[in-house]
Amino acid sequence: MSTENFIPLDTLCTHYKVTLSFFYNLNDNGLIDIEVIEQTQYIHQDALHEIEKIIRMHQELDVNVEGIDVVLNLLKKIDALKTELQAVRNRLRLYEN
Repeated sequence: MSTENFIPLDTLCTHYKVTLSFFYNLNDNGLIDIEVIEQTQYIHQDALHEIEKIIRMHQELDVNVEGIDVVLNLLKKIDALKTELQAVRNRLRLYEN
């Protein structure tokens, strides 16, 4: 498997100043997926935005991994509700005109 779209876990640890156990904990809680290719652990580059959000919550707000999971789930629900509200508003406009 090609590793061109993957970032080594060690590089992320160094760049963001977090431990490997932090990433293992995120993986155990289903927040990220760690890929093992040729005995090296990687994160797909598409997950980088979500990882940066998680690391900011952890470092700047001192939120633990379980709290991060709750926050991310609530943010997803908020986005779904916004989408639903927009759809309802669009349907309401049809009846108002």
